[in-house]
Amino acid sequence: MNPGSWLTPRRVRIHGLLLAVCLWTVYAVDMSTPGLLDRDGLVKGTDFLHFYTLGTLASRDRGDLLYDMRAQADLARELVPENSNSVYVPLYGPQVSLVFAPLARLSYGWALTAWLALNVLIYGFCCYAVWKTCLNLQEHQWTVLVLAIAFAGFFHLLLWGQTSGLALLCFTLAYLALRRDQKILAGWAIGSLIFKPQLGLAAAVVFVCVLEWKVVFGALVAVALQLAAACMHYGAEVMRAYFHALANMESMLLLLEPRLYQTHSLRSFWSLLIPWPRVALGLYVASTLGVLLLVVQCWKRKASLEIRYAALLLASVLVSPHLTVYDLVILALAFLLLGDWSVAHREESRSHWLQVLLYACYPLFLLGPLARIIHVQMSVVALTLLLWVCWRTTKQQSTGLSI
Repeated sequence: MNPGSWLTPRRVRIHGLLLAVCLWTVYAVDMSTPGLLDRDGLVKGTDFLHFYTLGTLASRDRGDLLYDMRAQADLARELVPENSNSVYVPLYGPQVSLVFAPLARLSYGWALTAWLALNVLIYGFCCYAVWKTCLNLQEHQWTVLVLAIAFAGFFHLLLWGQTSGLALLCFTLAYLALRRDQKILAGWAIGSLIFKPQLGLAAAVVFVCVLEWKVVFGALVAVALQLAAACMHYGAEVMRAYFHALANMESMLLLLEPRLYQTHSLRSFWSLLIPWPRVALGLYVASTLGVLLLVVQCWKRKASLEIRYAALLLASVLVSPHLTVYDLVILALAFLLLGDWSVAHREESRSHWLQVLLYACYPLFLLGPLARIIHVQMSVVALTLLLWVCWRTTKQQSTGLSI
């Protein structure tokens, strides 16, 4: 019996619908309280309060406070008096505050509403734009819609009020540009990830190693433009403060990741599994090099862009030194691309295993808290296996041999 034969479109659609109903019922109940605090006593939007505070600093031209954690905590309490104990580590580039300056002119409730609505639009656009390129998924539009709504990354993106939707947009635009062989534009989109540089690590390594200099040039232009905009608004001193904050990031990891089980990368995988920090760090570095080697080999082969790009997205998550559950939203593109390939090659055994892994990721992304008990983040195992399938597929496509 084929491992994925029981995963019929109807069954997947029903399971996705049940998951979506559960997730968004939880969200609705959590947000149904009057005022700005949810049922857990946290400010609604959680991380959005940090961006709202940064936007306020930008509108007040207080670049000197962009990396002052205590001053920002005081300002956050001033802006949202209901918030009593939220502390955020200021590590975002100064250009991020400029993005949120217009929203900071609204009250917190209206600003949060506008931000969440924008993220819904971004997510919908990205999924639709990539789905339109997936010819084998055209007849499964309702299944794709249900699975997109049930995706854990999207749920947590809205729950936390995070900026990962913008990262998803960058990856989507880069993919669409590469399909049209517009490499400088693709590089510009990848370089725009500088506001979340950890998500661009794998892409930087891949495009340099495969000598895609047009992509690299476009990325450098995007980075320069973002940082130049911040310098023009605040002055050069803010950049020194930013780099100093990055240099001291290790001392802030406990504040940056208070719930390690909600992170889904190789670093958190080894940190949860191995009780000795130095050993865990060494294993993270070694496994990261292995993952980067696999994805670079994928891109050096004459294989389909869909598989290579899915491998890049998987590697971006795995090697990231800081990858929280809401950042998984970027994998919505990888799941679409891999789903399209698996439908086109449904008779191959590798396609059946691919479907099982994609299916398994849906609950595994939500079972992060289980890692506190078993000390194994199973989602990372599944993502690594997906990358391995991509590597094997590109090897077959480049050699024309059955593997």
